[in-house]
Amino acid sequence: MTTPAEERHITYMRKAMSQARSGLAANEVPVGALVVLEDRIVGKGYNQSIRRCDPTAHAEIVALRQAAKKVGSYRLTSATVYCTLEPCSMCAGALVQARIRLLVYGAKDPKAGAVDSQLNLLAAQFHNHRISVLSGVLEKESSLLLKDFFRVRRRKRADL
Repeated sequence: MTTPAEERHITYMRKAMSQARSGLAANEVPVGALVVLEDRIVGKGYNQSIRRCDPTAHAEIVALRQAAKKVGSYRLTSATVYCTLEPCSMCAGALVQARIRLLVYGAKDPKAGAVDSQLNLLAAQFHNHRISVLSGVLEKESSLLLKDFFRVRRRKRADL
């Protein structure tokens, strides 16, 4: 049996997965993110680095930018970010700068994860803000979407 809080996290993570599928449809690495404030989605995004020719257009950054504009402040102190993949160092740093309250993510990123896998940037003592972290929400679904994407990409490269 799941608690209401767990159900809420699953519901929002499913919406983040929908963003990841939008990225997949755009031939981007399928990662999706949401910014939720007072039980309202105020920012959403998927990876758009290829389409925008912008190395900073990760799902989290896109969602944070949208949320900051909507709220009228770059400080999102009561917000929760839902992301299908463990954030990289750039995105983890942006979460700290935005003063996010809680990060909920799905799959770990063993190569570049900066929250648990390679670094624990959010726990660094030099930051003046701490972010709570909940990992593993819809982990299998998030991981499978990414694995399938890269399997197809490798197959296409092999066919060339």
